[in-house]
Amino acid sequence: MSRIIIIGGSGHVGSYLVPTLVTMGHEVVNVSRGISAPYRAHSAWEQVESVILDRTAEEAKGEFGTKIAALQPDIVVDMISFDLPSMQQLVEALHGKIDHYLFCSTIWVYGSFTAIPSTEADLPNPIEPYGRNKAEMEAWLGEQARRRGFPATSFRPGHIVGEGWLPINPLGNLNPEVFSRIAHGEELMLPNLGLEMMHHVHADDVAQWILCAIHHRQATIGEAFNTVSEQALTLKGYAEAMYRWFGQQPRLSFQPFDEWLGGMSEQDAAASRGHVIRSSCHSIEKSRQRLGYHPRYSSLEAIQQAVQVLITQGKVTVPASK
Repeated sequence: MSRIIIIGGSGHVGSYLVPTLVTMGHEVVNVSRGISAPYRAHSAWEQVESVILDRTAEEAKGEFGTKIAALQPDIVVDMISFDLPSMQQLVEALHGKIDHYLFCSTIWVYGSFTAIPSTEADLPNPIEPYGRNKAEMEAWLGEQARRRGFPATSFRPGHIVGEGWLPINPLGNLNPEVFSRIAHGEELMLPNLGLEMMHHVHADDVAQWILCAIHHRQATIGEAFNTVSEQALTLKGYAEAMYRWFGQQPRLSFQPFDEWLGGMSEQDAAASRGHVIRSSCHSIEKSRQRLGYHPRYSSLEAIQQAVQVLITQGKVTVPASK
């Protein structure tokens, strides 16, 4: 079994990944700032070595990479690297010392598509800084694998959802009030014809993908993989499904895109614009064929599980009879 370090292991994916790795017999180290508890309680956390490091502060001192290397990992899963200098410091410290480095990228390395579902053969074309940074990191990491033999793999989660997490709603933002309005049968306004898409993934399925990549290491080195559910959702189909899940008849109307955005708060409009203009839809065939990846949850199943928890927490309200 391996000694596996998860950088940012207390987050949503780590909340599923870490207990599974422990159960499988791996020695697991969770590196975090020590601020957040895992989203899901599990007895396996008692067997996890917790290391508190502030990545930003340690990187500023030039010590983060060396401190991770000093923990003597076999495998590093990096969930929280967001710019190239951050990654470079870590990779240089780990070079020649580990068996596998897995980097959490994003489907936002893409800004638009020629054909759908998009595959990993499509060249990244990010449209904003977050996606551009991740695309730059992927490219550099792939070069390190090809030229220097660094054992790196990039994976691209979609819109991650799970227990305790606000799902991206049918308007493309994180406002839970949208689900409350649907639950009460209120009308929902969608952009254009409501045919733009979003591609969610359950955090547990991202964890499953990481396990598949660890088990099929050689098939992943130097490569990037889409990490999403089986199918994307159109805004219209997503909204209609949620109305029915709440026992309501769909009530939808449509507006031109810019006019539609104008009716939202600045925060909601920014999130909605970012999700809708990308209209994400990605293939997982590469992961299916090379790694045996089969998502456990559909997009709707993942979303509905999360919304059920939000109802229990009082963040989404439903009619008294529901």
